[in-house]
Amino acid sequence: MTDLRNDVLTALDQVIDPASGRTVVQQDMIQGLVVKDGHVGFVLEVAPERASASEGLRKICEAMALGVKGVKSVTAVLTAHDDHPHHHDHDHKHDHNHGHSHAPKPAVAKQPPQPQAGIPGVAVIIAVASGKGGVGKSTVAVNLALSLSRLGLKTGLLDADIYGPSLPRLMGITEKPESDGKKLKPIEKYGLKTMSIGFLVEEDQAMIWRGPMVQSALSQMLSDVEWAPLDVLVLDMPPGTGDAQLTIAQRVPLKGAVIVSTPQDIALIDVKKGITMFQKTHVPILGVVENMSMFVCSGCGAEHDIFGHGGAKLTAEKLGAPFLGEIPLVPRIRETSDAGTPISISAPDSAEALAFLEVAKKVKASLESASKPAPKIVIE
Repeated sequence: MTDLRNDVLTALDQVIDPASGRTVVQQDMIQGLVVKDGHVGFVLEVAPERASASEGLRKICEAMALGVKGVKSVTAVLTAHDDHPHHHDHDHKHDHNHGHSHAPKPAVAKQPPQPQAGIPGVAVIIAVASGKGGVGKSTVAVNLALSLSRLGLKTGLLDADIYGPSLPRLMGITEKPESDGKKLKPIEKYGLKTMSIGFLVEEDQAMIWRGPMVQSALSQMLSDVEWAPLDVLVLDMPPGTGDAQLTIAQRVPLKGAVIVSTPQDIALIDVKKGITMFQKTHVPILGVVENMSMFVCSGCGAEHDIFGHGGAKLTAEKLGAPFLGEIPLVPRIRETSDAGTPISISAPDSAEALAFLEVAKKVKASLESASKPAPKIVIE
């Protein structure tokens, strides 16, 4: 397989970047090359100002890799980055051998805040986050999005977990998204517009992507997907409060965040971390959801506090964050999620689905109150 990787690199080393006259490999524009069982994936990084004009170069790279003997498929993702030396020498052809002109630096310095402009046609973006994994965050995100749609909002759902995308399984989506050559079309199901890296690459490939590639892929799924028109885009964040989560919170224009937790004390420590992270990045906390709150016996209907109960509500109150509600621990929620038929769709009138709906009502109310214009003061 090493030989095939080298063959792919050799093929890509024949592709000339028209901006500099050097090959894409020489300029280190090919990032995160993955070759597995004949399937090839890589990122083509270009300067931010060249992003819209480089689709042709991406297609050439894809075609060259696909022409290598032994290659079965190629996934080439075009991204714009500002942290590699070759990005400084675009539009400065006379300086391409030295490539570190000081002239573009002010533009690079301004680059990170750009995504704060939002997505055209998308009214608000909210994040569903958790301080740790294993709390059912993605299940909450899916059912929250479905419930917001049920309340009459045009809703989208973006799976931002690049390492472990779960949206394909939770929504029962196996097809690939279509493209018009410029933008990807989100896959629509159950009234939601959805996108996940799991739609684009094989699951085992997604697991081995590195940090810069994660941000590249997320940026593309935000800006290069036909989301509009949407009232709300729900962003299912990767679990945890590390660098990736902090970067997303800083670069995506979030209207607010929903923190998901379970009742245990150890999970509540992570709630505090999550709230602190969003406060540092000036993202309002829409509230806290206690998932797996009470185990409800399917046979007798009795409720059992197997993880404790009410801890998330107390923690939210202590930290001054709204409490959005409790989601019971019911086998049917897991079973319907695993089957790709979320409880909000398969049993919309069940107590579990109505619990998600109540959370959605509070989120919707928070978004509406936050969007109201300030009263005008008229002095006569």
